Amino acid sequence: MAETVTIDGQRYLKRNPLGALGLSIITLGIYFFYWYYKVNDELRMVEHDETISPTRSLMAMIFGWLIIVPPFIAMWNTAKHTQKLEERLGVQQTIEPAIVLVIMFVFSIGNVAYVQEHLNRAWDAASYGGRAASGAAVPPPPPLPQTPPPETPSTPEAPPAP
Repeated sequence: MAETVTIDGQRYLKRNPLGALGLSIITLGIYFFYWYYKVNDELRMVEHDETISPTRSLMAMIFGWLIIVPPFIAMWNTAKHTQKLEERLGVQQTIEPAIVLVIMFVFSIGNVAYVQEHLNRAWDAASYGGRAASGAAVPPPPPLPQTPPPETPSTPEAPPAP
């Protein structure tokens, strides 16, 4: 269900977005909290940003519903960190934090699929194009095979004149 991607010596999981959503539904939201913690931890590691606190984000998600606002702020921050990562790696279509909030308002654990899809794009960009993102030279693509020119039908030469 999940593919491991190694970037700068760290291992990250490329999870199936619908699989993560399905597990969140089947486990009545428990997997969502596990997923949310792991995603924030992966963002902290890949961005080398110690201000990202997976525990604080998880606590805002679990207990913040008592005062309504903290889960929305936590999910907004996760989306902003994902967007920053995608922009740094050159991903064309980045996550939109406003869409994350709309999805969260309508179907709270539905964010799993949307955020995970964008994280997978970032992992792909970092693992395949990460050398370009870090400024190192990317080897050129292999040359195309050469095809010989088409043969022209040979006409018999006229016999030599006497």
